[in-house]
Amino acid sequence: MLIRNRAAVLGSPIEHSLSPVLHRSAYEALGLEDWSYDRFAVGGQGEPSLREFLNGLGPQWLGFSVTMPLKEDALAIAVAASGHARDVGAANTLLRTPRGWIAESTDAYGLMEALLEAGVGRPGREPRSAVVLGSGATARSVLDALARLGARHVTFVVREQVRPETAQLARRLGLAVTEQIGLGRGALATLVAQSDVTISTLPTGTLLDLDPAATGSLSGRVVLDVVYGGWPTGLARWAQAGGALPLSGLGMLVHQAAEQVRLMTGRQAPVQVMRAAVLAGPHSNS
Repeated sequence: MLIRNRAAVLGSPIEHSLSPVLHRSAYEALGLEDWSYDRFAVGGQGEPSLREFLNGLGPQWLGFSVTMPLKEDALAIAVAASGHARDVGAANTLLRTPRGWIAESTDAYGLMEALLEAGVGRPGREPRSAVVLGSGATARSVLDALARLGARHVTFVVREQVRPETAQLARRLGLAVTEQIGLGRGALATLVAQSDVTISTLPTGTLLDLDPAATGSLSGRVVLDVVYGGWPTGLARWAQAGGALPLSGLGMLVHQAAEQVRLMTGRQAPVQVMRAAVLAGPHSNS
């Protein structure tokens, strides 16, 4: 079969990205035999920049998934961007148009769908208050998802201060903002117990010095760690021991990729097929 339509994931490092598994499984299930999906190392030391990579690509290249460290670059080089991508200041998707590349971000959609799967945001279970660990670009996508699901108040847990652009977005979305600088003894357990949902946007490998939460003290709470490799994380084990429902970032990963498939191909993505493809293999962070 002649490959007429090409897509790929770009970033650095890129070797362990799960995007090819997700997108290729979708293409196979949808019968898109004339589509291919690859990975390219872009943006790292000795590698081409995003602009250099995109220059001169043929018309068969229709879309890209974009991961670190290129999400801000993707927004900067696009001829247009969705309002959401501009709000979060980053893009994880580039779509080809006759005028050039358009930037989009599907992270908030992915998170929203993952939370809905866990029951958060359904009628009677709106997350009125939330705790967010970190305040970077991923946290801004989290804010968008939480606002769509009915949140009214967010507490940021940060080392120094909430990034101004993140706090500004929260207020534009109608969210009241509280800051928690650092985590004193037992502070996170208190915050989680008082909130409907807690989401960690901290990078892989971030160590949290957590005092054990009392058994049952976190019952009915949901704690989502956007990390999906090395599961369960220390935060997930801590949350489960306290009675909370721990969620990995795998659901967010699958749903954001499913939305990319829809945007690139125009076809509704087979979410369960994509999830099964990832679960069939080892999980690594990208």
